[in-house]
Amino acid sequence: MSPFERLRCFITKEMRMSAVYQPVMLIELIKNKGRASVTQIAQSILNRDPSQIEYYSLIVKNMVGKVLTRNRSITEKNGEIYTLKDFENLSPSESQELIGLCEKAIIDFEIKRDGSHWDHRRRGRRPVSGTIRYEVLKRAQFRCELCGISAEEKNLEVDHIEPKSKGGADELSNFQALCFTCNSQKNNRDQTDFRGMGAKYEMRDSSCIFCNLEKETLHENLLAFVIPDEFPVSKGHSLIIPKRHCSEYFDLSQPEVNAVHSLIIKRQDELKKSDQSIRGFNIGMNCGEVAGQTVMHCHIHLIPRRLGDVPKPRGGIRNVIPGKGDY
Repeated sequence: MSPFERLRCFITKEMRMSAVYQPVMLIELIKNKGRASVTQIAQSILNRDPSQIEYYSLIVKNMVGKVLTRNRSITEKNGEIYTLKDFENLSPSESQELIGLCEKAIIDFEIKRDGSHWDHRRRGRRPVSGTIRYEVLKRAQFRCELCGISAEEKNLEVDHIEPKSKGGADELSNFQALCFTCNSQKNNRDQTDFRGMGAKYEMRDSSCIFCNLEKETLHENLLAFVIPDEFPVSKGHSLIIPKRHCSEYFDLSQPEVNAVHSLIIKRQDELKKSDQSIRGFNIGMNCGEVAGQTVMHCHIHLIPRRLGDVPKPRGGIRNVIPGKGDY
């Protein structure tokens, strides 16, 4: 098989794509007589990435454009178009001199900062593994978890909920799927003080039985764990408990909600596979003494249900108040 036939066969029949990277790299290599540097290939990928254009479009509108237009009156804006005031009065030589001055300002600034001005784009930018990315997007059903837009309409990014720069973990529960717009605007809309956020998850209460548990856990992740209920309602009754001491479900952070949810799914799947008599589940929590809570540390009940385990299952959790299950 000739080199041409081998490449054509690969491109048309064998190439599996989750992004445009492979064909872009091949184009760059072919255009450059079979050789290209990492930087050249990266630049080609960047040229194909609309999310980067969107990012810097936001920078233009919300930052530099405002400074030059509103604050300095150097430019004017009409819709999506910026105009340099009095440009028509500049001679070609004056234009070239101004461009040279801008280039010098850039070089002087880059020497002074030694590249630190790009740290905001580098920090925490280590690529997320394909496996984690897929799990995060699958959990989000391939939609932005903030605005709801589909991955078919806009590229989705895997974002740290608690930023890595503020101590956020590389843990599945700390990732969310966001479209590029929501991801780039998140800091503008979220004023949470993340200082000491890592220490927050270490909070324990010395008098709490769930904070000082001695029994072996069934499953655990960074922020939560699973144990059998000590007084089971049915066989397999399990408790999913956040590690941080907090009184009820409504106190959980989003990473903790994600962590708890992943363990609920894992435990119910395990129970269904090990016990074919299980036909359903009740999932719930007691929040506050009037709701029946006795241990003031958030915990979620996962209760397997079987055919005939009660005479009238209708109403399910409505039956926590007698007579309210019949409707």
